[in-house]
Amino acid sequence: MLKEIIIAIQSFFDAHNFIRKHRLWKWILIPGVVYMILFIVGMYFFWNSSDAAVTWLSRRIGLETWLQKERSEWLSFLFVMAGLILRLLLVFFYFSWFKYLFLIIGSPVFAYLSEKTSSIIEGKDFPFSLSQLLKDMWRGIRVALRNSLWQTVYVFSILLLSLIPLFGWVTPMVGLFMECYYYGFSMLDYSLERNRVPASASIDYIGHHRGLAIGNGLMFYLMHAVVLVGWVLAPAYAVVAATLSLYKVQQQLEPQNR
Repeated sequence: MLKEIIIAIQSFFDAHNFIRKHRLWKWILIPGVVYMILFIVGMYFFWNSSDAAVTWLSRRIGLETWLQKERSEWLSFLFVMAGLILRLLLVFFYFSWFKYLFLIIGSPVFAYLSEKTSSIIEGKDFPFSLSQLLKDMWRGIRVALRNSLWQTVYVFSILLLSLIPLFGWVTPMVGLFMECYYYGFSMLDYSLERNRVPASASIDYIGHHRGLAIGNGLMFYLMHAVVLVGWVLAPAYAVVAATLSLYKVQQQLEPQNR
């Protein structure tokens, strides 16, 4: 799996050169600017609402009053850390829903960009088909809804674990890798759908190559560390990188199958 994570990470750098060489910037910048605006607005409200939710919960269960009575610095520290971790997990949860919403909205562009990348790599044009594009869009929407459902179940489980002092400190890392996997899953599925791989077979394939999904999602999140520019480039770079990474894995498997 580590080897596939490295392939996925390298594919992001390859994606930059690929986009620059073949002048795909218009398919990168337009959805990227829309994503950046939605991301800024969404995260502002997400953070404020998560802070309000944690404050309401602590007051509702009487936690603040109990800590004041105990006057224990150690207990206060533990629960302050637990509160911070819970806020971070709530932001992850909110961002997950925002991410899938954007995947649904941007599915036409992402499906086309994945197809365009493949056509350049293979040196042939895929004839435009509106019906096929609509099928790809619907497939992308169904995958996004499926992943959001499963991820919601896992996030609620992690939220419960985060309430346990000490043990809950590792839950943000678990949540991050889960986020990476499901986002990368959606990016890889665009290529598998174009190759007429059924949804069930796609789930099985990505499950056996989960390193590609985790690495793709991890780089997508790391690009957000580059303020504004990273936010604009991250979504489309993830699509191109996912397509390139699948070709790399297939090329490595071909000699083994001969």
